[in-house]
Amino acid sequence: MTTRCGLVAIVGAPNAGKSTLVNRMAGTKVTIVSPKPQTTRFRIRAVIMRDAAQIILVDTPGIFAPRRRLDRAMVAAAWGGAQDADLALLVVDARAGLTDAVRKIVEGLAKSRRPVWLALNKTDLIPAPRLLPLTAELNALLPFAETFMISAEKGDGIDRLEAALAAAMPPGPYLFPEDDLTDLPNRMLAAEIVREQILRQTHQEVPHHASVETEQWTENEDGSVRVDCTIYVSRATQKAILIGEKGSRIRAIGQSARIELTKLLDRTVHLFLNVKEREGWDEERARIRAIGLDDAG
Repeated sequence: MTTRCGLVAIVGAPNAGKSTLVNRMAGTKVTIVSPKPQTTRFRIRAVIMRDAAQIILVDTPGIFAPRRRLDRAMVAAAWGGAQDADLALLVVDARAGLTDAVRKIVEGLAKSRRPVWLALNKTDLIPAPRLLPLTAELNALLPFAETFMISAEKGDGIDRLEAALAAAMPPGPYLFPEDDLTDLPNRMLAAEIVREQILRQTHQEVPHHASVETEQWTENEDGSVRVDCTIYVSRATQKAILIGEKGSRIRAIGQSARIELTKLLDRTVHLFLNVKEREGWDEERARIRAIGLDDAG
């Protein structure tokens, strides 16, 4: 049997549905999902087995105009993911259409020598007659090798996309064991699940001013694990919002994250959260490296 294996970079503007697509194809949660943009901060690989092919999905951060050192590192990670892959899959929110952000990404992808495919996402949310003009508009900027109409949320069109990706992978040995789902270390997964709950449970002021690090991972004799995470925020007001009245908010975040981690790791998790104020953490090289990004300067 000839095996195939390759890397597919999932690229697009913030909130296009990239992480939802990766999770849908993986059949489990390997990357955090939030209705807020710029959720993914570093490249996460999901491993998909299909028709004797191993498809390694590289979920990249949304590409946007960077302001902070953290932003620059996120955008560099996204473009790095696109350059390293055998194929780039551009995910476009069909409702938003051809925005300036999408136009800039297409211009960047046009310089790549890699094949680029197009996936119009959230197609269940707009009238079908609007899809063909949008496809034509995008293909006029960059002739895509393949175009797919999908709904990552509902699973529409995913099977066809997956089969086509499997067939397009170059012949070669598998890079990961067949039962691997992701190369994301558990310590980083724990930090990301906590950050997902911060994104879901706090108001607009906190989300992208919070960084989570797993300080300690302790294996217990009974098979359970103790996970100690520190949440860094920029200001005292953000710390107060995160902790909540009499600690109610941080307890709720911890409880939801613990339930999610217990399910993902299939073992009992004892999760302990600590909140620290650290002004300017998103400009610190050490903090940026600690969350899995290369410092882009």
